[in-house]
Amino acid sequence: MDSPVLYLSRYINQKKSDYYRLLQTVRTENTWEEFILYMLEGIEKTSNQTTYLIRNIKELMQSHKNKIKTDLPKIYSQDLLNNLFRHPYTKIEFLCEELSIERRTAGKYLDQLVNIGVLTKHKIKKDNFYLNHALFSLLSNIQPLL
Repeated sequence: MDSPVLYLSRYINQKKSDYYRLLQTVRTENTWEEFILYMLEGIEKTSNQTTYLIRNIKELMQSHKNKIKTDLPKIYSQDLLNNLFRHPYTKIEFLCEELSIERRTAGKYLDQLVNIGVLTKHKIKKDNFYLNHALFSLLSNIQPLL
């Protein structure tokens, strides 16, 4: 695994007072059981949420793959699909670099993806950003682990 998938820090931040209270009791009273149970609960909740998120990202990726293959078969590639899911947004420069294509071609690809509803185009100052709105929405609506 190249990068961590399980972010326990989110759980700890959401239950910060419990974390510090339990950590203090470990230091002062050498009582580990409640702290270990707290950490195991965090691992369980984080694992369940991460599994849910990964499953939904895979389904969304498959849905986008089918849409692009059906509506834009000439531009479909796994590298293009991967780019759309590496981050919730992409830019012409990202496509040029990752797909080894010209700037004009990358712009055409992205505009075609906007036309079929896979991406939405947003201009910020002089740059265009292409948002994978469905992925952004999925990532933005993660429920607290409490």
